[in-house]
Amino acid sequence: MASELVNGTARRSTRLFYVQIGKTTVTGWKVAILMLGMAVTVAAKASEPFETDSPEAKQEAVRLDKLPSLPPEPAGHIDDSGRKQSGRASYYAKSFANRKMADGRRMNPNADIAASKTLPLGSIATVTNLDNGKCATVKIEDRGPYVNGRVVDLAPNVADKIDIKKKGVVPVVVKPITLPQPNGEIKLGAGAAEATPSEIEKAVADTKALTAPKSAETADK
Repeated sequence: MASELVNGTARRSTRLFYVQIGKTTVTGWKVAILMLGMAVTVAAKASEPFETDSPEAKQEAVRLDKLPSLPPEPAGHIDDSGRKQSGRASYYAKSFANRKMADGRRMNPNADIAASKTLPLGSIATVTNLDNGKCATVKIEDRGPYVNGRVVDLAPNVADKIDIKKKGVVPVVVKPITLPQPNGEIKLGAGAAEATPSEIEKAVADTKALTAPKSAETADK
């Protein structure tokens, strides 16, 4: 739309520009709509997680691993970014054995289970004891610990693996390998940067199994 002077009076005139696309002539407003649609599509694609076995997913994991650790955050916020977290770890008391966890399953003290306030349930992560360098892989199936400064609560089996029972509470870094996303996709996190292809494949399979719909009978086990 443009304005022109006719006998000293401003009058609007409709001047449309045209673009040739192949053998089709497209008017300017249609071009604008097409370009807007393309921009929205590109933006949507950019926000989607990469396929977990793609080079791009691995590169993103390496990028996330280079970022500074996130400090302990309060409950109520779910962090599916894939960034590593630093804080302190504790472990479940004996009284929690066989209790229902946040995902509906029973707490097995001999399993590789952990609780997190912020990681999505079904995430697979590594937990490294910063006092001795020992590391274990865990499945995030519960919520907690609700103590300031703590980022993870470990099953007794995991506590033994990284040797924290003597001190009870130790400094750790938690690196998610796989994280379920709100749209149903699975994203690689900082922990996948140093993981082998077979470790990533297992973590993806475990996340799928943990987030799959389960029957009431399965959930009660």
